Amino acid sequence: MSRASAIRDAHHPQTPQEREAILLELQDVLASPHFCNSKRYPALLQYIVEKTLAGESDSLKERTLGVEVFDRPPSYDTNADTVVRYTAGEVRKRLSLYYHELGRKPAIQISLPAGSYVPEFLHLQEDSELAAPSPPLIHEAISPLREVEPISPWALSDSGVREHEVRPSLTLSGSRKAGRRDRWILAGAAAIVLLAGFGWRYHAAHPRTPLESFWMPVLHDQSALLVCIGGSVFSQTHPSGVATATKDVDYPFISIQSASAAAQISALLERTGGVTTQLQSAATTPLTELRDHPVILLGGYNNQWTLRMVQPLRFHFAPVDEGEIIVDSAHPDMRWQRDSSLPYSGADDYALVARFHDSTTDSWVVTLAGIGRNGTEAAAQFASSPHYMQLLRDQAGTDFTNKNVEAVLKVSVVDGKTGAPAILAVHVW
Repeated sequence: MSRASAIRDAHHPQTPQEREAILLELQDVLASPHFCNSKRYPALLQYIVEKTLAGESDSLKERTLGVEVFDRPPSYDTNADTVVRYTAGEVRKRLSLYYHELGRKPAIQISLPAGSYVPEFLHLQEDSELAAPSPPLIHEAISPLREVEPISPWALSDSGVREHEVRPSLTLSGSRKAGRRDRWILAGAAAIVLLAGFGWRYHAAHPRTPLESFWMPVLHDQSALLVCIGGSVFSQTHPSGVATATKDVDYPFISIQSASAAAQISALLERTGGVTTQLQSAATTPLTELRDHPVILLGGYNNQWTLRMVQPLRFHFAPVDEGEIIVDSAHPDMRWQRDSSLPYSGADDYALVARFHDSTTDSWVVTLAGIGRNGTEAAAQFASSPHYMQLLRDQAGTDFTNKNVEAVLKVSVVDGKTGAPAILAVHVW
């Protein structure tokens, strides 16, 4: 049985026509959903591609990119400001997703190797050697899989082994002993190729869990994440007994429910991604610290950044002067608020769970925010639970890995204790 298989070779454009083909491929990439909704990622990709085509790849250094693409001052601290490294990681990931989801095989593929800011241009070509019949030993070992589904060339390329490298030569050792030894070596190499194929197909057949899908865009290429938490001060006039701490308060405090929320999220991120968390008060966190990196916002009305960043979303918190309410901009008559006729410790709470790409910071934001403190604790429990993430995935009706998603939750409260959350509404876009 014979077949031709596409392999990838680094392509170095030599003619104006070849450079034009790469620029056309670049425009297709930039117009895709993975890039068109951002300013930062297309800017970096277009800059490094155009500089490489102009023969100026030697200038593609971190500081130069920070100055030229992201308007940083020439003396900026690249250790403290990792915008270039983070953006390059996102570009690398989005290129991979784009070509993985593409329904066609382009002649040229743009790639950004790990640890480099110089793009590569991969040229798909046919390997004629693969069309030759395979010897019986190797053929019998892999022909059943070929009849069902050919081994992906992507899997072979990623494993560092190509099929033509393990195809046995017709002029092996003349001795029977040496020939048997060589066949065993070749059979082992064929098994490696098969395992690569199995791994590729297993990953395709077993997609990531909803919990992984929710957190993947936030955790990508991150070793630490900022958790921005709302602080409080005591207040005898508010039903909850506390009011939002402002930036002039030297020592704001957080409730035991907010502390529980922070602990749940920190444990999840450390367990699943090896990511550490940095806890910081919302009142004293400037916008510059929220730029260029994903952030997790804990708390609703006690967190100024939550109120500001979810305002453009369909589900968001109403202004403070209108009462503590979660509203639906698509259905203005739909409003969720605590029952003020009941004691605060016995009134059901409501919460907003959202993960979205924020245009102000140009990065991912996760908001886990209750109208009250019980809602915030329940939102963190919801976002760290495989069970609740599966329920969210079921109600969303679609994979939300690289989409914006938000949900409104109802939270039972009994004697001040937080009960189980229930999903009331979901929006994915």
